[in-house]
Amino acid sequence: MVYRFILLSDEIDGFLREIQIDSEATFLELHDAILDSVKYTKDQITSFFVCNDEWEKEQEITQIEMDTSSEYDNFVMADTKLEECLTEEEQKLLFVFDMMNERSFFLELKEMIPGKDLPSAKCVTSKGNPPKQIIDGLFMDVNPAKGLDPSLGLEDFDDESVDDEELGDLNISDDYFEDQKY
Repeated sequence: MVYRFILLSDEIDGFLREIQIDSEATFLELHDAILDSVKYTKDQITSFFVCNDEWEKEQEITQIEMDTSSEYDNFVMADTKLEECLTEEEQKLLFVFDMMNERSFFLELKEMIPGKDLPSAKCVTSKGNPPKQIIDGLFMDVNPAKGLDPSLGLEDFDDESVDDEELGDLNISDDYFEDQKY
C-alpha cells in the first residue's frame, strides 16, 4: 500500500510538499524523504508525533532511543514501520525538525492507495521554499564575561535568588560542587 502525505509549515505561506511512500517503510525513511524534499541537513535530532484531530501530540517516534523505562512504549524511527502507527486516512503527524525552538512540519495522511507499492519514497509535489532549518540568534551566548542580554528578560537572575531550602530536595551535597571542574 502507498501512503500519500501532505507536508505544510505554519511559518511559510504557500509551502507544500507531497510525499508518497510505501506503508511498510520505516519512519526513518519518511524522515529522510522529508529532509531531502526541503534540502535540510541530517545532522539534527528530530521526532515524529502521531497527533489527534486537534494536532495534540499523542505518540512520539524518536530518531534515537530516548527512554529505557519499561513503563512506556518506545518507538524508534529505524525500527517502526509507518503502518504500525498509521492506519487510517487523515491521520495527523508533527515532524519536529528543530527541537531547541519547537519548530515542526504538519503532515496529514491524505490517501492510502491499496494494491501498489513503492521501492523508495518520492516527493511528487514541491511548492514554495521551506523555512530555514536553523534560526540564527535564538541561542543565548553563555560567555560570563559578556553578561546577560537584557532582551532575554533574565537581568534579574543571580546566584543569590536560589536559596538552600529550594535545593534541599535535590539531595546534592556541597562536596558535589567542590569536586566539579568548570
